[in-house]
Amino acid sequence: MFGFRRATANKSNPTILELFTRPALNRCVVSINRRNPRRYPARLSPFKGRRPPNRLQFRKKDPAWFKLLMVALPLAAASAVYTFDGPPSAEALSLSFLKPLAAPAGGTDRESGSFGKCRGMGWNCVIDGDTIRYHGEKIRIADINTPETFQAQCALERELGDAATARMIDLLNEGAFTLEPVERETDKYGRTLRVITRNGESLGETLVAEGLAERWKGYRSGWC
Repeated sequence: MFGFRRATANKSNPTILELFTRPALNRCVVSINRRNPRRYPARLSPFKGRRPPNRLQFRKKDPAWFKLLMVALPLAAASAVYTFDGPPSAEALSLSFLKPLAAPAGGTDRESGSFGKCRGMGWNCVIDGDTIRYHGEKIRIADINTPETFQAQCALERELGDAATARMIDLLNEGAFTLEPVERETDKYGRTLRVITRNGESLGETLVAEGLAERWKGYRSGWC
């Protein structure tokens, strides 16, 4: 009466009572399902236990001629190259392009920067011929000793010290270099000890060969 009769299992038309109560019941079931999804169904589906249709099942499939075209085009391109350019060389067949390129000379040198003469605290600069700042760190070149510039004993030592400083600036700006560690990490003044090399050759030895430095003997020599 008045449409409140429950629908039988074989009928799919909902009653008036179900139309009013189903939305609220769906919200209740969904809320419970979030707490324990294995115990309760996802929702009261109108499909009555049947799996809802998947829209991806109705996607149009690529026609057969399109698939054949995707296979035929690369084969036609390869045949054309073979016809006009001849068969590939043995070097190409060996996949030589996968082999790493030979490292250029000096490829192990990774440090570089733009150097000038230090004016107080610098980032990349040269204090004197055997002391530099690199990335703000004070580094003492461990394998040489150069004339002093700030505490020179005579005019000749100051002149040689200025020349060694300028020469070291030029050498550092010529390209990449390497800071090689030595047995000791720092000297008694807290400066980092390193040997500066390029292509395996010491930059300090260049100053020694030009008469602007001496090999470090553990003590300083006089320049006057």
